[in-house]
Amino acid sequence: MYAILDIETTGGKYNEEGITEIAIYKYDGHKVVDQFISLLNPERDIQPFVVNLTGINNSMLRNAPKFYEVAKRIVEITEDCILVAHNAQFDYRILCTEFRRLGFEFERKSLCTVELSKHLIPDQPSYSLGKLVRSLGIPVTDRHRASGDALATVKLFKMLLDKDSDKTIIKESVRLNPKLQLEPRHLDIVAELPSITGVYYIHNSDGDIIYIGKSNNIKKRINQHFTGTDRKSKKIQTQVHAVTYESTGSELVALLKESEEIKLNKPIFNRALRRSIFTHALYSFKDENNYINLKIDIADGRKKPITTFSNRQSGKSFITNAVEEYNLCQKLAGLYKTKTSCFNYDIKACTGACIKKEDPETYNIRVENLINKNSYSKKNMVIIDKGRDIDERSAILIEDGVFKGIGFFHLNYQINNIEVLESIITPMQNNRDTQHIIQSYIRRNKRLKIVVFN
Repeated sequence: MYAILDIETTGGKYNEEGITEIAIYKYDGHKVVDQFISLLNPERDIQPFVVNLTGINNSMLRNAPKFYEVAKRIVEITEDCILVAHNAQFDYRILCTEFRRLGFEFERKSLCTVELSKHLIPDQPSYSLGKLVRSLGIPVTDRHRASGDALATVKLFKMLLDKDSDKTIIKESVRLNPKLQLEPRHLDIVAELPSITGVYYIHNSDGDIIYIGKSNNIKKRINQHFTGTDRKSKKIQTQVHAVTYESTGSELVALLKESEEIKLNKPIFNRALRRSIFTHALYSFKDENNYINLKIDIADGRKKPITTFSNRQSGKSFITNAVEEYNLCQKLAGLYKTKTSCFNYDIKACTGACIKKEDPETYNIRVENLINKNSYSKKNMVIIDKGRDIDERSAILIEDGVFKGIGFFHLNYQINNIEVLESIITPMQNNRDTQHIIQSYIRRNKRLKIVVFN
């Protein structure tokens, strides 16, 4: 649990500032569950430059509550939380100073979104809150007011959690949260989980991730882990201490994140040296008569496939449908072994490439259409899929045929501006597994929106 806050002050000498406005949003990693926003009477004058910056003046605060009147509420909303702020050292110091004036020592763990951003979103021209959120396409209202800045920090922190592929932030939260130090019952864990699409993380008592999985229904899948009788399920049941999750909305994003994060975190109950999730691939070659032939074969890392399949039967089914859709020859597609014409030619369903009746140039155009549709080699494109909320979409970025990463966006200009798009994207590894996941998903989802760019 996180308490994301922003504080506006009077300005003045170090440790003599007073708070003029405070906003705290209690955030569970997915949504805001509580909030506290208030102007405060600092019992001292506001510096003129601060009035110009925030618009808050002395007369506005004359009837506002004093800090001691809201101190209990601040303690309650931040209890068992990690404080998160943009330049957290400043906000945390100001809070501690105010509590110290009341004779109370205020202690909380804290996270700074400036430092996290420098690590997770490198090479930004500026890390000031206003310029950073603008460059990331994050909308912000009421700039230099506590509520507006705190809400912008919530959105920024949500993006940072997405980009934290090795889950350092989440693991630290599990480790520190006192409520999770009680031995939880499996039923209690399942009861708090949602029935959504995403990636889930099973933690032990040290906060370490012992298993990563993806599901279109996280609650149902975790329940299966807890009721399973196989050897792995029983081991997970004895060691599980907490389950965290990340909503993705998109099954494709969940598949890509699961693959990436298993490789990064190497959980003990995910096979460390995971076998490739595909076994067969579609290859092409030109024969002595200049016709493009197709062949489903065992996947070979030394060759560049058009697309890949989880098993031979899946590949054979694909090529059978392709022969019909693109009017291809069974013999040249590797489905019909013969030295003469294929079966389809005999029933007048093949145009005769198998016996050189159709010229190779005409036939090859149809084969190349099949190859271009099912391979993103050398393409620049963004795959648009479901997001985590109704007004959000996910983006999978591919540049020059290389998978670059995933991100989420609300505004059209975020996806149309390549610089903003690259900033919101969480970089991920391009490998044969990710290529298979993407190509297989595109094959199964014919109505998927794909934006091609230069």
